[in-house]
Amino acid sequence: MLVEDEEHIAQGLLFNLSAENYRVHHEADGDAALAWLLATTKLPAAVLLDVMLPGRDGFSIVRALREAGIYTPVLMLTARGRTEDVVEGFAAGADDYVTKPFDLDVLLARLTSLLRRIHWQRSTEAGPENVPLPASPHAVTLGNCVINFDSLEIRTPEKLVHLTLMEADLLRYLIERSGKIVSRKEILENVWRVHEDTDTRAIDNFVVRLRRYLEPDPAKPVHLLTVRGIGYRFMVESEVAIH
Repeated sequence: MLVEDEEHIAQGLLFNLSAENYRVHHEADGDAALAWLLATTKLPAAVLLDVMLPGRDGFSIVRALREAGIYTPVLMLTARGRTEDVVEGFAAGADDYVTKPFDLDVLLARLTSLLRRIHWQRSTEAGPENVPLPASPHAVTLGNCVINFDSLEIRTPEKLVHLTLMEADLLRYLIERSGKIVSRKEILENVWRVHEDTDTRAIDNFVVRLRRYLEPDPAKPVHLLTVRGIGYRFMVESEVAIH
């Protein structure tokens, strides 16, 4: 799905996506786009979503999708120089971004990457929810909590949490550096690919969400710890198994 109100950009993308054998549904209005996504019986494989739109903006659209339990990958199209758009988009639940004006090859590569990852996710899904997932080489166990990076899920005896691609990327990055202090600047540059100085509160919001998913008591975290004035440190315990 393409949500873009600038006619020349939309027509160019529709032409090139069709040339790459994509079937594309296009909306130019934010309210109409969200209504279509919430009503359709067959969700698109991915959404290319502009930030500035008539009606609802891109941030509120992706936020509404996540709140409705729709985890379709979202690639946001942001204005050049608007780093705050990138950060706010990730905070809302977007999975990647491309800045305008963009290189078509870069956009297609980013889209292909999102579609590849969702294909991997679906290929590892089990059938009914009460059937265990097959053993995965990309899973982490924290006590009775299992993080499966292939299926983008966190499973506990009480709940099943679906992760966005960006939540999974951030969590994997922190776990791979267990015991080390990871600065907010490092996360911006290496996970979100944002190099300008910008507000890091969106990272803090991501961490708050991850704590709700992972920690027995999110108010007293034992795994995802804050290092005041610097960033975060992921701590593993003796019973943690990384496969």
